[in-house]
Amino acid sequence: MNIELRNIHKWFGKVHANDDISLKITSGTIQGILGENGAGKSTLMKILSGFIHADSGEILLDGNLVKIKSPDDAIRLGIGMLHQDPLDFPPMRVIDNFLLGQHGGLFLNRTQVEKQIQELSQKFGFQINPDAYVETLTVGERQQLEILRLLWMGVRILILDEPTTGISANQKEKLFATLVTLAKQDLTVIFVSHKLEDVQGLCDRVAVFRQGKVAGELTPPYNTDEFIQLMFDKEIKIGAKTTACRPEPLLRLENIGIEDYRLRLRNINLTLYRGEILGLAGMEGSGQKLFLQMLAGIKRPVCGKIMINDVNYAGKRYENFLKAGISYIPASRMEEGLIPGLTLTEHFILSEEHNELLISQKEALNLTQSRINDFRIKGVPYSKVEQLSGGNQQRALLALMREKLNLILMEHPTRGLDIESSIWIWKKMKERCADCTSIVFISADLEEIIQYSDRILVFFGGMVSEPIDANTTSVDELGQLIGGIGW
Repeated sequence: MNIELRNIHKWFGKVHANDDISLKITSGTIQGILGENGAGKSTLMKILSGFIHADSGEILLDGNLVKIKSPDDAIRLGIGMLHQDPLDFPPMRVIDNFLLGQHGGLFLNRTQVEKQIQELSQKFGFQINPDAYVETLTVGERQQLEILRLLWMGVRILILDEPTTGISANQKEKLFATLVTLAKQDLTVIFVSHKLEDVQGLCDRVAVFRQGKVAGELTPPYNTDEFIQLMFDKEIKIGAKTTACRPEPLLRLENIGIEDYRLRLRNINLTLYRGEILGLAGMEGSGQKLFLQMLAGIKRPVCGKIMINDVNYAGKRYENFLKAGISYIPASRMEEGLIPGLTLTEHFILSEEHNELLISQKEALNLTQSRINDFRIKGVPYSKVEQLSGGNQQRALLALMREKLNLILMEHPTRGLDIESSIWIWKKMKERCADCTSIVFISADLEEIIQYSDRILVFFGGMVSEPIDANTTSVDELGQLIGGIGW
């Protein structure tokens, strides 16, 4: 199905999110949409998929003018969108997520639908059990579920918004193979990303967005410098690798054991030093998140000691870890990190300690504006968090951290951020390390782990490696350990 967008405009208050955007996309191709955070990529895709309405402009499908007033209208026209955060129901089974909202609802033939799910899964090499609860799936599996659901509903235009964020290298490889197959079947694929290597390796054509406009369009062979120039209108460079690690221990793990319903980690011993950055690598679901939540006091170890400043915190409550100066930044921004419906100001009020009976609205607004400026959040104090782009939600999460901390725990800290924003965020984190704060973080990007870590732990099949010096390892070496080779 051919798509033509003509002179699309969209305002959010004073922000001109889409500024006279015109774009043609040919059926059977993979169209890349590339741009920095807040460039207007997701806004345009939400207009095309019916989640929001354009203030002006036209949408044509196969040359016919269409009106898309809702996601239901979009689906009927054959347009489906896979969002950054999957639109599913985690407490329900996979098959029920398929049936909900369909004509006939839960009275559809479940046996027939289950068979169709299994056939689609086998066709694309996915392993989705129709009877599995969605909350037990990894981010990559939930993404596969949503793709299968949209194909099952008959979409001919598939929009993917930052689909490689938070998934493993193997899952990305499988996703790309699926998208190539779909394009060969004459589906139109729109791939929205801020990652240069993803669009360069996958897309037939790339439109680059900057400040709400189409800055230019590129076709293979691609040139990285051209992309960066169009995205930022300037040169972007990663700074030299530095360390602020000191010889004083902050935290000691002694014979720690952790487990959940599907994984068990045993005999973890580690000393984390002040100002040190420790990267956690591994296939998703290999135990990194479990380890991070244990350090945050969210998961309790089944054995061993967590020594912080010579005090054993094993078995203590999350509140005790907070008081010890430990902050946790989850990957699920809107499910675990932020509260939909509340403004940025309300979030900063909740995140700060208050000794007074009454809260000063003026001080709260001043603090919020200061953090908005400091973290370059594209929003205002009264912006509700769900109105922010994914990248700006990530910046807001990081901005909520208190000033004086001993340990920062982060899941995918640059998830959804463009190159410039990622470099800037790590600059802010390095400033924390210079003040003796330690950092432990998870990332699916092995180059990011090597670039910013002092030491690295690799997780595989319930095993945790000895700490690896980030200065002497390579992406290939880490990749082999993640795949189970060399243990």
